[in-house]
Amino acid sequence: MIAVAIDENVAAVAPLAEGITYPVLVDTEHRVPELYAVNNVPTVVWIDEDDRIVRPNANEFGSDMFTEFTGINCEDHMAQVRAWVRDGTVPDDAGYEVPDLDDDEITARLHFRMAVHARRAGRDDVAGRHFDRAKALAPHDFTIVRAAMPLTGIDPFGPAFFELYGAFEAAGSPYRGIRRPRP
Repeated sequence: MIAVAIDENVAAVAPLAEGITYPVLVDTEHRVPELYAVNNVPTVVWIDEDDRIVRPNANEFGSDMFTEFTGINCEDHMAQVRAWVRDGTVPDDAGYEVPDLDDDEITARLHFRMAVHARRAGRDDVAGRHFDRAKALAPHDFTIVRAAMPLTGIDPFGPAFFELYGAFEAAGSPYRGIRRPRP
């Protein structure tokens, strides 16, 4: 098991990884969301030792870090993982086909990349325009909108996050993958 944080600030991720007993990597280039069509976090993808996707994007939790906020604990999912590791049993939904990104989502990710590049080059004005365009094209994509928050000086755990989360829920919690039933 490996966790991948979609973030640029390794120091900000470190406290969130405390107590986690598996490796936590930081994807500063935001490649994982593009490779696996991830639009929200947490997302879990099961990949076997032969690099095959066994179970695609699923809205699952690898720890109980956010149980108080979401009402979801990780035990059901972890029992599925243990069954897969022990005897190869996969859930019925493992054959779910994750839809391809649509044109707006692809364009949003390109704008996000350009924003990150411009920001690193010290061009905050250019970065801001690209972050805004990415958000307009994919307003419920946490890997874009929430990922941009700390890069633009917004607290990713503050009021803007709760506003994003509320808009996400009001839109029917759009998720590109296997949805986790809410309690």
